[in-house]
Amino acid sequence: MKDLENIQELMADIGQRAKAAATELAIAPPEAKEQALNAAADAVWAAREHIIAENTKDLEFGRNKGLSDAMMDRLMLDEARIQGIVEGLRAVAGQEDPVGKVLTEWDMPSGINISRVRTPLGVIGVIYESRPNVTADAGALCLKSGNAVILRGGSESLYSSSAIHGCLVDGLRAAGLPEDAIQLVPTRDRAAVQELLTMTDTVDVIVPRGGKGLVGLVQREARVPVFAHLEGIVHIYLDKSADAEKAVNVVLNAKTRRTGICGAAECLLIHEDLVDGLGTAVIKALLDAGVEVRGDEKLQDIEGVTASSAEDWGKEYLDMVIAARVVSDVDQAIEHIQTYGSQHTDCIISEDPEAAKTFFARLDSAILMHNASTQFADGGEFGMGAEIGIATGKMHARGPVGAAQLTSFKYLVVGDGTLRG
Repeated sequence: MKDLENIQELMADIGQRAKAAATELAIAPPEAKEQALNAAADAVWAAREHIIAENTKDLEFGRNKGLSDAMMDRLMLDEARIQGIVEGLRAVAGQEDPVGKVLTEWDMPSGINISRVRTPLGVIGVIYESRPNVTADAGALCLKSGNAVILRGGSESLYSSSAIHGCLVDGLRAAGLPEDAIQLVPTRDRAAVQELLTMTDTVDVIVPRGGKGLVGLVQREARVPVFAHLEGIVHIYLDKSADAEKAVNVVLNAKTRRTGICGAAECLLIHEDLVDGLGTAVIKALLDAGVEVRGDEKLQDIEGVTASSAEDWGKEYLDMVIAARVVSDVDQAIEHIQTYGSQHTDCIISEDPEAAKTFFARLDSAILMHNASTQFADGGEFGMGAEIGIATGKMHARGPVGAAQLTSFKYLVVGDGTLRG
């Protein structure tokens, strides 16, 4: 009981300090936020050897915990990935500040002028697994959008996340911004997550970033509003008009570039006219790349393909495994995706504009792609500098959540002694 009380006190204190910081951040000048992020980027690069050393401790913890190869890949930091963190911080720093931006403005016959402007949400709680780079991405985007943030990383990434968090605080200090604007929960205790989900007095929204288990837990138990980030059950449909070179290259990149990210392809749908030609070529290319292909009955004659089961449809492997089945046309492909997809990212490979138009119109995934790798499902690739996650819900934010998506809006009404008749 004493430990639980300590966690409650810890989280209540973090929440109160975040709320106070959010009040200051809401009116912080854009130049100060930009300075903080650039200084944080400098600090990360200067501390790269220390961050990698701390990451080694996390990797050992992850191995002892029995994390999968895909999760270990998400957890691992090297100099190239730290360079990516630095570039992400600088990219967010250089973006237009969303706070106070006028979204629209109009005059009314009554004589009042109305404008709708972006305003921060307040305090954002981010709960994430494995990927320590989320510490930097989430911290940067929340700061840029004028929000304070409470970060609760996975237990396996505590050392790496703490090292990166220290660099973010260095940036805040250099710019004269409140150090409580970016806080990291300093414990692996799961009770801290439970507390964060119910802190309605101090936290305005929760963003979960992780697997189905984490997101499900947050959605079930949160009393604070949630930006849902569900698993990425990503489909690619090879239409009968698909270009052979595009199809092979896009599918290989979408599956194998990085298997552990949410934009990795998990299911390949092949038009029946392509089975003996391009469909087989694509599958052989996957097999040659080391991908296990679990195919339906119509694909099992291809050497190397293993039999699929009912569990393979709608599964996020996050590994060198892909499900594959034959469909009769774009309509059946759409039906399959509507049945088994997660409304994250889905792609059509086609040279037929009408097929692509149908695919885009009838599916309601957060991201739909035509002749492009699904690994582009990333805020950085969307020009957002970084992302806090891919929201698959339909309320407020959807798709990659960048700085602009972490704002709400308010109406400013101006008159000149104007009275309502």
